[in-house]
Amino acid sequence: MSVPVIIILAVIAVIIIALIAIYNGLVRARLKVDNAWSQIDVQLQRRFDLIPNFVETVKGYMQHEKEVLEKVTELRTSWASAETVGKKAELDGQLSDALKTIMAVSENYPDLKANQNFSELSEELRNTENKISFSRQFYNDSVTMYNTKLQTFPSNIIAGMFNFTARDLFTAESDEARKNVKVDFGKNA
Repeated sequence: MSVPVIIILAVIAVIIIALIAIYNGLVRARLKVDNAWSQIDVQLQRRFDLIPNFVETVKGYMQHEKEVLEKVTELRTSWASAETVGKKAELDGQLSDALKTIMAVSENYPDLKANQNFSELSEELRNTENKISFSRQFYNDSVTMYNTKLQTFPSNIIAGMFNFTARDLFTAESDEARKNVKVDFGKNA
């Protein structure tokens, strides 16, 4: 073989290796996003599994906050049918708001606060909320890294050839979801 043929074969080999490396990097990034979503899903499911016991514990004490308890139960039911990241993020935000309201309103019920089951479930929910928050952050970091690869050269060429698609970030759905929960302690018992 002549030197020019060897050089051409070497260049082709380098290009093929680079394409394989880029493709594999995109696959790894996509799988990292899928794994990150699974971690959020696991934590959200854990929270939804805690809710029935939490609602039952609170129900006897919070007769005036029945609508909040019904909302929590309704959101838990809606969770099962949610299929997209966006819909689950929306339900997650609504549920977080409802749980914050229950926690804040529980301050009006000293007997409830003294209930050991309520204390344990509240602590479990707080721990789960922290895990959800961390999982959301990890998911968004993973999605950002993946989406960046989809848009930067030369990986955007490979992504286009193999139909890699961008993923959505886990965000608050509305300005209302970004606000602090307003609790009205003026209700008559």
